[in-house]
Amino acid sequence: MTAPAISFEFFPPQNLEASFRLWDTVQTLAPLGPRFVSVTYGAGGTTRDLTRDAVATLHGSSGLNVAAHLTCVNATRAETLKIAEDFAAAGVSEIVALRGDPPKGSAGFEPHPEGFANSVELIEALAATGKFKIRVGAYPDKHPEAANARADIDWLKRKIDAGASEALTQFFFEPETFLRFRDACAKAGIDAPIIPGILPIENWKGTRNFARRCGTEIPAWLEDAFAKAERDDRCDLLATALCTELCSELIDEGVDSLHFYTLNRPELTRDVCHALGITPRITLENVA
Repeated sequence: MTAPAISFEFFPPQNLEASFRLWDTVQTLAPLGPRFVSVTYGAGGTTRDLTRDAVATLHGSSGLNVAAHLTCVNATRAETLKIAEDFAAAGVSEIVALRGDPPKGSAGFEPHPEGFANSVELIEALAATGKFKIRVGAYPDKHPEAANARADIDWLKRKIDAGASEALTQFFFEPETFLRFRDACAKAGIDAPIIPGILPIENWKGTRNFARRCGTEIPAWLEDAFAKAERDDRCDLLATALCTELCSELIDEGVDSLHFYTLNRPELTRDVCHALGITPRITLENVA
């Protein structure tokens, strides 16, 4: 099995303890040689400044290729593009462009009166600057706000046509979910790379709740497997085995790149990568 290219998603720290956790996560996963790492935006744009600071710090100190998340929520067009310009000035040339989640407690996404109405408008504006490689989100399971699965594919095509060069999917639990989506995208004329998003299950209860909010289908066999693993205190072992198997089956079907949602907890991601044959890259400085 050929080892895939990998990338990692982090979220910005909101206190000192979380800052140390993020740095430990970076130190653990950076030796695996990711092609890029991304830093998220909080719901409603709540971590806008934290994301900007984390991106600048990682870009300047880690040696990693850092991609910044950027959303349309609670900001004017000018404010959003100013953030993008700040990223460019800091040497960051890759952006994950998203509509963004509405603030907690709100009824749904409402565009700012002077802001971008959706992710397509944001992508078009970023592409017009000529300064960024743009990635976007994709949904193998139907997005909660989409009319149907076809609408998700049509919207992805609009985002690619607007200037995005690659898509990162929401996480899923079975390889067939991604493979069916990949085939449907190809049939719709989408030829940009679609990278599967992989979520190692650190905590089954939390992951299950997150999946329900995202519209990710939860197979009955997975519920049963974790119920038994919890009784035997083998959840980490099960999570590592299931994630490794998922990735292996995707690789067998021609997937050559994986994007891991780390939740700033690197151990399971590291263990899965090792199981896939992705090992630390040791430089002469490391062994001198």
